[in-house]
Amino acid sequence: MLSKKSKYAINALLYIAKHEAEQPIPVSRIAEERHIPLKFLEAILTELRNARIVKSKKGKYGGYSLNGTPADIDLAQVVRLFDGAIALLPCVTHDYYQPCEECVDETTCGIRQVALEIRNATVARLKDATLANLIERERQANT
Repeated sequence: MLSKKSKYAINALLYIAKHEAEQPIPVSRIAEERHIPLKFLEAILTELRNARIVKSKKGKYGGYSLNGTPADIDLAQVVRLFDGAIALLPCVTHDYYQPCEECVDETTCGIRQVALEIRNATVARLKDATLANLIERERQANT
């Protein structure tokens, strides 16, 4: 399940992506338009900036913009940033690998094999879901 932080981050990124011509976009505007608590959104955008997914500009005309195109940013990046591993078991994660305590042999473990298939399919799907892809899906749904 996606955390609230991930959902807010995705919504903020989509808002920024949809308003490319108006960038940088003030955090207060994103918070108001997307109904995200301002302080929470500020913390989320700071994490996104530290991960180089967005960039910020300070000052009167400051705000946030994407650090790349909407096609460059996928949901796997965002979910990993805010929710950590995309896996059912720690023995099938890329960045957070840990052997399972009860496992006798990873190479023959049926549970691990299924969890690995699920992880691979989930990661592939999340990588395919770029901001550009989500915007296009919304556009098609509204026509």
